Amino acid sequence: MNQSGMRDDHRPPLTAPPSLAERIRLEMDSFTPSEKRAAHLLLSHYPFAGLDTVAEFASRAGISAPSVLRFVTRLGFGGFPDFQKHLREELEAQLLSPLAKASPSDKSQSAPALAAFAEAVIGNLQATVENIAPAEFEAVVALLSDPRRHIHFTGGRFTGALARYAESHFRIVRSHIDFIEGQPVLWRDRMIEIGRKDVVVAFDIRRYQEDVTALCETAARQGATVVLLTDPWLSPIARVARHVLPAHIVAPSNWDSSAGLLLLTEALVAAVTKRLWESAKPRMEAVERLRNRRT
Repeated sequence: MNQSGMRDDHRPPLTAPPSLAERIRLEMDSFTPSEKRAAHLLLSHYPFAGLDTVAEFASRAGISAPSVLRFVTRLGFGGFPDFQKHLREELEAQLLSPLAKASPSDKSQSAPALAAFAEAVIGNLQATVENIAPAEFEAVVALLSDPRRHIHFTGGRFTGALARYAESHFRIVRSHIDFIEGQPVLWRDRMIEIGRKDVVVAFDIRRYQEDVTALCETAARQGATVVLLTDPWLSPIARVARHVLPAHIVAPSNWDSSAGLLLLTEALVAAVTKRLWESAKPRMEAVERLRNRRT
Protein backbone atom coordinates (compact mmCIF):
# COMPACT_ATOMS: atom_id res chain seq x y z
CA MET A 1 0.00 0.00 0.00
CA ASN A 2 1.46 3.40 -0.93
CA GLN A 3 0.89 6.78 0.75
CA SER A 4 -2.09 7.61 -1.47
CA GLY A 5 -4.03 4.63 -0.12
CA MET A 6 -3.75 2.73 -3.40
CA ARG A 7 -2.24 -0.70 -3.69
CA ASP A 8 1.14 -0.86 -5.41
CA ASP A 9 -0.48 -2.88 -8.22
CA HIS A 10 -2.88 0.07 -8.79
CA ARG A 11 -5.91 -1.76 -7.47
CA PRO A 12 -8.22 0.21 -5.13
CA PRO A 13 -8.19 -0.43 -1.37
CA LEU A 14 -9.91 -3.66 -0.35
CA THR A 15 -12.44 -1.96 1.95
CA ALA A 16 -15.09 0.15 0.24
CA PRO A 17 -15.85 3.58 1.74
CA PRO A 18 -19.13 3.93 3.63
CA SER A 19 -22.14 5.51 1.98
CA LEU A 20 -23.28 8.86 3.33
CA ALA A 21 -26.21 7.17 5.08
CA GLU A 22 -23.84 4.77 6.85
CA ARG A 23 -21.60 7.65 7.95
CA ILE A 24 -24.56 9.57 9.35
CA ARG A 25 -25.77 6.58 11.34
CA LEU A 26 -22.29 5.95 12.73
CA GLU A 27 -21.81 9.61 13.75
CA MET A 28 -25.35 10.33 14.95
CA ASP A 29 -24.46 10.39 18.66
CA SER A 30 -21.89 13.15 18.10
CA PHE A 31 -24.30 15.50 16.27
CA THR A 32 -25.81 18.63 17.81
CA PRO A 33 -29.62 18.69 18.27
CA SER A 34 -30.12 20.62 15.02
CA GLU A 35 -27.75 18.29 13.15
CA LYS A 36 -29.71 15.30 14.46
CA ARG A 37 -32.93 16.82 13.12
CA ALA A 38 -31.33 17.25 9.72
CA ALA A 39 -29.91 13.73 9.83
CA HIS A 40 -33.22 12.13 10.81
CA LEU A 41 -35.03 13.97 8.00
CA LEU A 42 -32.44 12.90 5.44
CA LEU A 43 -32.47 9.26 6.56
CA SER A 44 -36.27 9.14 6.69
CA HIS A 45 -36.50 9.85 2.93
CA TYR A 46 -33.00 8.99 1.76
CA PRO A 47 -31.62 10.43 -0.46
CA PHE A 48 -34.58 12.42 -1.82
CA ALA A 49 -35.00 14.73 1.19
CA GLY A 50 -31.53 16.12 0.54
CA LEU A 51 -32.42 17.07 -3.04
CA ASP A 52 -34.77 19.88 -1.92
CA THR A 53 -33.56 23.47 -1.71
CA VAL A 54 -31.80 24.58 1.47
CA ALA A 55 -34.91 26.49 2.53
CA GLU A 56 -37.22 23.50 1.94
CA PHE A 57 -34.88 21.11 3.75
CA ALA A 58 -34.59 23.50 6.70
CA SER A 59 -38.36 23.94 6.91
CA ARG A 60 -39.04 20.21 6.86
CA ALA A 61 -36.35 19.56 9.49
CA GLY A 62 -37.56 22.39 11.71
CA ILE A 63 -34.18 24.12 11.77
CA SER A 64 -32.66 27.23 10.19
CA ALA A 65 -31.00 27.37 6.77
CA PRO A 66 -27.58 28.16 8.36
CA SER A 67 -27.99 25.03 10.50
CA VAL A 68 -28.51 22.97 7.35
CA LEU A 69 -25.35 24.41 5.82
CA ARG A 70 -23.39 23.67 9.02
CA PHE A 71 -24.71 20.10 8.91
CA VAL A 72 -23.53 19.72 5.31
CA THR A 73 -20.12 21.13 6.21
CA ARG A 74 -19.94 18.76 9.19
CA LEU A 75 -20.35 15.90 6.74
CA GLY A 76 -17.31 17.09 4.82
CA PHE A 77 -18.87 18.83 1.83
CA GLY A 78 -17.74 22.20 0.50
CA GLY A 79 -21.34 23.37 0.18
CA PHE A 80 -24.91 22.36 -0.51
CA PRO A 81 -24.31 21.82 -4.27
CA ASP A 82 -21.51 19.33 -3.50
CA PHE A 83 -23.79 17.60 -0.99
CA GLN A 84 -26.57 17.27 -3.57
CA LYS A 85 -24.15 16.11 -6.26
CA HIS A 86 -23.06 13.27 -3.96
CA LEU A 87 -26.69 12.31 -3.26
CA ARG A 88 -27.50 12.24 -6.99
CA GLU A 89 -24.51 9.94 -7.56
CA GLU A 90 -25.77 7.59 -4.83
CA LEU A 91 -29.25 7.70 -6.34
CA GLU A 92 -27.81 6.65 -9.70
CA ALA A 93 -26.04 3.77 -7.96
CA GLN A 94 -29.33 2.73 -6.32
CA LEU A 95 -31.06 2.46 -9.67
CA LEU A 96 -28.41 0.43 -11.50
CA SER A 97 -29.79 -2.68 -13.14
CA PRO A 98 -27.65 -5.72 -14.07
CA LEU A 99 -27.75 -4.56 -17.72
CA ALA A 100 -26.59 -1.05 -16.78
CA LYS A 101 -23.38 -2.32 -15.19
CA ALA A 102 -20.13 -2.99 -17.05
CA SER A 103 -20.31 -5.61 -19.76
CA PRO A 104 -18.96 -9.01 -18.64
CA SER A 105 -17.00 -9.05 -21.91
CA ASP A 106 -14.79 -6.23 -20.58
CA LYS A 107 -11.18 -7.52 -20.76
CA SER A 108 -9.62 -4.78 -18.64
CA GLN A 109 -9.62 -6.95 -15.51
CA SER A 110 -6.26 -8.72 -15.51
CA ALA A 111 -6.68 -10.69 -12.27
CA PRO A 112 -8.14 -14.23 -12.43
CA ALA A 113 -11.94 -14.10 -12.22
CA LEU A 114 -12.24 -16.07 -8.99
CA ALA A 115 -9.50 -14.11 -7.22
CA ALA A 116 -10.92 -10.76 -8.30
CA PHE A 117 -14.42 -11.67 -7.20
CA ALA A 118 -13.18 -13.09 -3.89
CA GLU A 119 -11.23 -9.92 -3.16
CA ALA A 120 -14.31 -7.80 -3.81
CA VAL A 121 -16.44 -9.98 -1.53
CA ILE A 122 -13.83 -9.88 1.25
CA GLY A 123 -13.83 -6.09 0.92
CA ASN A 124 -17.61 -6.06 1.17
CA LEU A 125 -17.50 -8.16 4.34
CA GLN A 126 -14.94 -5.87 5.96
CA ALA A 127 -16.82 -2.71 4.95
CA THR A 128 -20.10 -4.17 6.23
CA VAL A 129 -18.63 -4.82 9.67
CA GLU A 130 -16.79 -1.50 9.87
CA ASN A 131 -19.82 0.60 8.97
CA ILE A 132 -22.39 -0.83 11.37
CA ALA A 133 -22.55 0.67 14.84
CA PRO A 134 -22.09 -2.14 17.39
CA ALA A 135 -24.95 -0.72 19.47
CA GLU A 136 -27.32 -1.03 16.50
CA PHE A 137 -26.37 -4.66 15.95
CA GLU A 138 -26.77 -5.46 19.65
CA ALA A 139 -30.19 -3.78 19.69
CA VAL A 140 -31.33 -6.10 16.90
CA VAL A 141 -29.94 -9.12 18.78
CA ALA A 142 -31.86 -8.09 21.91
CA LEU A 143 -35.06 -7.68 19.90
CA LEU A 144 -34.75 -11.07 18.20
CA SER A 145 -33.95 -12.70 21.53
CA ASP A 146 -37.10 -11.43 23.25
CA PRO A 147 -39.35 -14.50 23.71
CA ARG A 148 -42.42 -12.26 23.89
CA ARG A 149 -41.91 -11.20 20.28
CA HIS A 150 -43.24 -12.99 17.21
CA ILE A 151 -40.61 -12.71 14.45
CA HIS A 152 -41.59 -12.62 10.76
CA PHE A 153 -38.98 -12.79 8.01
CA THR A 154 -39.58 -11.49 4.49
CA GLY A 155 -37.68 -10.54 1.36
CA GLY A 156 -37.84 -9.96 -2.35
CA ARG A 157 -37.13 -11.85 -5.53
CA PHE A 158 -33.54 -12.74 -4.59
CA THR A 159 -33.34 -11.66 -0.95
CA GLY A 160 -36.29 -13.87 -0.04
CA ALA A 161 -33.90 -16.82 -0.11
CA LEU A 162 -31.83 -15.15 2.63
CA ALA A 163 -34.98 -14.46 4.64
CA ARG A 164 -35.91 -18.14 4.33
CA TYR A 165 -32.40 -19.12 5.43
CA ALA A 166 -32.71 -16.92 8.51
CA GLU A 167 -36.17 -18.24 9.32
CA SER A 168 -34.96 -21.85 9.12
CA HIS A 169 -32.23 -21.21 11.69
CA PHE A 170 -34.25 -19.07 14.08
CA ARG A 171 -37.09 -21.60 14.05
CA ILE A 172 -34.75 -24.13 15.70
CA VAL A 173 -33.41 -21.66 18.27
CA ARG A 174 -36.69 -20.12 19.47
CA SER A 175 -40.46 -20.22 19.07
CA HIS A 176 -42.83 -17.80 17.29
CA ILE A 177 -40.88 -17.65 14.01
CA ASP A 178 -42.36 -17.57 10.53
CA PHE A 179 -41.91 -16.35 6.96
CA ILE A 180 -44.18 -13.96 5.05
CA GLU A 181 -44.19 -14.02 1.27
CA GLY A 182 -43.52 -10.60 -0.22
CA GLN A 183 -46.31 -10.62 -2.82
CA PRO A 184 -49.34 -8.56 -1.66
CA VAL A 185 -51.83 -11.28 -2.57
CA LEU A 186 -50.05 -13.55 -0.07
CA TRP A 187 -49.33 -11.14 2.78
CA ARG A 188 -52.42 -8.93 3.03
CA ASP A 189 -54.48 -11.48 4.96
CA ARG A 190 -51.51 -12.04 7.31
CA MET A 191 -51.66 -8.43 8.47
CA ILE A 192 -54.69 -9.07 10.68
CA GLU A 193 -52.32 -10.95 13.02
CA ILE A 194 -49.59 -8.29 13.11
CA GLY A 195 -49.37 -5.92 16.08
CA ARG A 196 -47.13 -4.36 18.69
CA LYS A 197 -45.54 -7.64 19.79
CA ASP A 198 -44.45 -8.49 16.25
CA VAL A 199 -41.09 -7.90 14.56
CA VAL A 200 -40.78 -7.92 10.78
CA VAL A 201 -37.23 -8.60 9.55
CA ALA A 202 -37.01 -7.53 5.91
CA PHE A 203 -34.23 -8.15 3.39
CA ASP A 204 -34.22 -5.64 0.51
CA ILE A 205 -31.40 -4.35 -1.70
CA ARG A 206 -31.25 -2.06 -4.72
CA ARG A 207 -33.95 -2.27 -7.35
CA TYR A 208 -35.98 -2.34 -4.16
CA GLN A 209 -39.31 -4.15 -4.30
CA GLU A 210 -42.41 -2.04 -3.82
CA ASP A 211 -44.45 -4.97 -2.55
CA VAL A 212 -41.98 -5.68 0.28
CA THR A 213 -41.92 -1.97 1.12
CA ALA A 214 -45.73 -1.94 1.27
CA LEU A 215 -45.70 -4.99 3.54
CA CYS A 216 -43.34 -3.27 6.00
CA GLU A 217 -45.22 0.03 5.90
CA THR A 218 -48.47 -1.79 6.67
CA ALA A 219 -46.87 -3.73 9.53
CA ALA A 220 -45.36 -0.53 10.97
CA ARG A 221 -48.74 1.24 10.88
CA GLN A 222 -50.15 -1.62 12.95
CA GLY A 223 -47.44 -1.18 15.57
CA ALA A 224 -44.93 -3.84 14.54
CA THR A 225 -41.21 -3.18 14.83
CA VAL A 226 -39.40 -3.34 11.49
CA VAL A 227 -35.77 -4.44 11.16
CA LEU A 228 -34.16 -3.88 7.75
CA LEU A 229 -31.16 -5.62 6.22
CA THR A 230 -30.30 -3.61 3.12
CA ASP A 231 -27.50 -2.03 1.09
CA PRO A 232 -25.50 1.16 1.80
CA TRP A 233 -28.02 3.31 -0.12
CA LEU A 234 -30.96 2.14 2.02
CA SER A 235 -34.18 0.57 0.82
CA PRO A 236 -37.28 2.79 1.16
CA ILE A 237 -38.22 0.48 4.03
CA ALA A 238 -35.71 2.49 6.09
CA ARG A 239 -38.43 5.15 6.44
CA VAL A 240 -40.37 2.86 8.80
CA ALA A 241 -37.57 0.66 10.17
CA ARG A 242 -36.60 0.89 13.83
CA HIS A 243 -33.22 -0.68 13.10
CA VAL A 244 -31.21 -0.74 9.86
CA LEU A 245 -28.23 -3.02 9.12
CA PRO A 246 -26.66 -2.15 5.74
CA ALA A 247 -24.36 -4.55 3.89
CA HIS A 248 -21.96 -3.73 1.07
CA ILE A 249 -22.95 -5.53 -2.12
CA VAL A 250 -20.89 -4.23 -5.09
CA ALA A 251 -18.97 -6.91 -7.00
CA PRO A 252 -17.11 -7.18 -10.34
CA SER A 253 -20.23 -8.62 -11.92
CA ASN A 254 -23.53 -7.66 -13.44
CA TRP A 255 -25.03 -9.03 -10.22
CA ASP A 256 -24.74 -7.69 -6.70
CA SER A 257 -23.23 -9.89 -4.02
CA SER A 258 -25.32 -11.07 -1.05
CA ALA A 259 -22.32 -12.23 0.99
CA GLY A 260 -22.55 -9.21 3.31
CA LEU A 261 -26.22 -9.92 4.00
CA LEU A 262 -25.38 -13.55 4.69
CA LEU A 263 -22.65 -12.43 7.11
CA LEU A 264 -25.15 -10.30 9.03
CA THR A 265 -27.71 -13.12 9.04
CA GLU A 266 -25.31 -15.72 10.40
CA ALA A 267 -23.88 -13.26 12.95
CA LEU A 268 -27.42 -12.58 14.21
CA VAL A 269 -28.17 -16.32 14.41
CA ALA A 270 -24.95 -16.91 16.36
CA ALA A 271 -25.54 -14.01 18.77
CA VAL A 272 -29.19 -14.90 19.45
CA THR A 273 -28.33 -18.58 19.95
CA LYS A 274 -25.70 -17.58 22.50
CA ARG A 275 -28.07 -15.24 24.32
CA LEU A 276 -30.88 -17.82 24.43
CA TRP A 277 -28.67 -20.84 25.05
CA GLU A 278 -30.49 -22.08 28.16
CA SER A 279 -33.75 -22.36 26.20
CA ALA A 280 -32.19 -22.91 22.76
CA LYS A 281 -30.17 -25.97 23.77
CA PRO A 282 -33.20 -28.12 24.75
CA ARG A 283 -34.97 -27.08 21.54
CA MET A 284 -31.95 -28.09 19.47
CA GLU A 285 -31.69 -31.39 21.34
CA ALA A 286 -35.39 -32.07 20.70
CA VAL A 287 -34.90 -31.38 17.00
CA GLU A 288 -31.98 -33.80 16.89
CA ARG A 289 -34.04 -36.52 18.60
CA LEU A 290 -36.78 -36.08 16.01
CA ARG A 291 -34.29 -36.21 13.18
CA ASN A 292 -32.79 -39.43 14.50
CA ARG A 293 -36.08 -41.28 14.68
CA ARG A 294 -36.49 -44.00 12.08
CA THR A 295 -40.27 -43.66 11.86
